[in-house]
Amino acid sequence: MKLGVFLVLYGQLSLEEALDTVAAKGVEAVEIGTGGYPGNKHCNPHELLADEAKQRAFKEAVESRGLIISALSCHGNPLHPQKDIAKAYHDDFMATIDLAAKLGVPVVNGFSGCPGDHEGAKYPNWPVAPWPNDYQEILDWQWNEKIIPYWKEVGKYAQDRGIKIGLELHGGFSVHSPGTMLRLREATCDAIGANLDPSHMWWQGIDPVQAVRILGKENAIHHFHAKDTTIDPINVNKHGVTDMQSYTMMLDRAWQFRTVGYGHDVKTWADIVSALRLVGYDYVVSIEHEDGLMSIDEGFTKAVQNLQPLLMKEPLGEMWWV
Repeated sequence: MKLGVFLVLYGQLSLEEALDTVAAKGVEAVEIGTGGYPGNKHCNPHELLADEAKQRAFKEAVESRGLIISALSCHGNPLHPQKDIAKAYHDDFMATIDLAAKLGVPVVNGFSGCPGDHEGAKYPNWPVAPWPNDYQEILDWQWNEKIIPYWKEVGKYAQDRGIKIGLELHGGFSVHSPGTMLRLREATCDAIGANLDPSHMWWQGIDPVQAVRILGKENAIHHFHAKDTTIDPINVNKHGVTDMQSYTMMLDRAWQFRTVGYGHDVKTWADIVSALRLVGYDYVVSIEHEDGLMSIDEGFTKAVQNLQPLLMKEPLGEMWWV
């Protein structure tokens, strides 16, 4: 396994400055944003695709510092019911696939997106209850008319170019759990898999170790994010896990994102890393910093310090004791 970082946390720095900063901390890989919600400060896929010299310089900037690119990430909503918004996200995602193929990056990360509730809708609709039955009708329409057709086409496009798609299981989007991930994968192709982030499992009441096992048995983990979550035992009884308050309302929220080790202890993270190895995932563990109680540098540094001793880097030998 390699320790990496989602580089958008240093969007205020140039690419070279950001790479120098994370390399100095001891990480071995970078996940680089190419559009969508996190932006494309370090990598505009349309610009790089139009200029092979820029592609070479971009790749050299990473490799000269002893790093690899674990994934290009374009987190948007390509299924947004407003067609102009959806098209912008879609175009960036497709350009990211093309750029990944050019650069030899094996994974493109993103969100599944979430459609509206009918063809003329203006905003996404994320059903979270099976009753009243209207929600089931909305969900069936979304999957049959929008989600499966879209990802069947995009999945084939990526597969034809040797690219895996890592969809982040994230509340507010149609693919948000191991079950919805496997449903989409079964309906499309094996190029579609998960960018698994434990933080989004915890607040949904899902054990990340079991999520790893469920998805890993199907070889459906293409990338992995390292981010923690803490659940407030008092506030969760007031607001529930679908708390709609702003992330800035940290004193009153039911849950919040934390850096690795500040929501769950090191043993829990060791169990997650062990589960990853158990199912054959031997790729990058990419730190994503979204801790409202720590600066970027402090949160990232602590995540590195907590994770470095846990990653298993040596190849498995024979069980000499068997």
